[in-house]
Amino acid sequence: MKAIILAAGVGSRIGPLTDNCPKSLLKVGGNPILGMMISHIQDCGINEIIFVLGYLQEQIKDYVKINFPDLSAYFVTNDKYAETNTGFSLMLAKELIKDSGFVKFDADVVFDKEILKKLIECEYTNCLCIDKNINLDAEEIKVIIDGQNKVIKTSKTVDPKDAAGESIGIEKIDSETAKLLFAELKIMMKDRQNHQEYYEGAYERLIEKNVPFYALDISGLKWTEIDTKEDLITAQKILLPSSCFQ
Repeated sequence: MKAIILAAGVGSRIGPLTDNCPKSLLKVGGNPILGMMISHIQDCGINEIIFVLGYLQEQIKDYVKINFPDLSAYFVTNDKYAETNTGFSLMLAKELIKDSGFVKFDADVVFDKEILKKLIECEYTNCLCIDKNINLDAEEIKVIIDGQNKVIKTSKTVDPKDAAGESIGIEKIDSETAKLLFAELKIMMKDRQNHQEYYEGAYERLIEKNVPFYALDISGLKWTEIDTKEDLITAQKILLPSSCFQ
């Protein structure tokens, strides 16, 4: 299994902190977000990581090469990062993934390593990590599931009242579904109107074609997405000091 980290975006909502620094290299308790993520991935037995980069990409490449010299790191560039979204970025990882399954990460998520361990070990081959114990609003990717933990819908447009929880931006995809996913993304991105779509749009299109995706409940485990300065403060409070970063 490989990992994909989507780290192409500008992170404008947390400016000016990202004026000269990629969001994934911002620090929580002295540790860059990306560094903690890579360490967790390696600790869980994955040593091949594909980085989809764009904004200030050379800083990320240098950081990875210097701090993780033993990592099998591959870099792909989204030249259109300023005018596209995560769906377009994920599509670009296709040639490097080849026939492998993968775990996909948004590069701005700080999380307890136990979340990744649970995801890798869980029975589901296509799986979204969701937090059921969270207040939902318009910004969150909200998930509707059925009685068997099957994902019915996952997007920002889901009514919070219908949602089981929030998708935290970490998913496991098996090799067969990966082929279908990249094919779906390619179709989507032929239409420029879809360039601002999130990758969840492709998940939903596959779900409509009866490709099963399941939800893994990680409620109670520590994580946070870093979108704003307030999120950095929250991460500091809830995640540190914590053995998951040692």
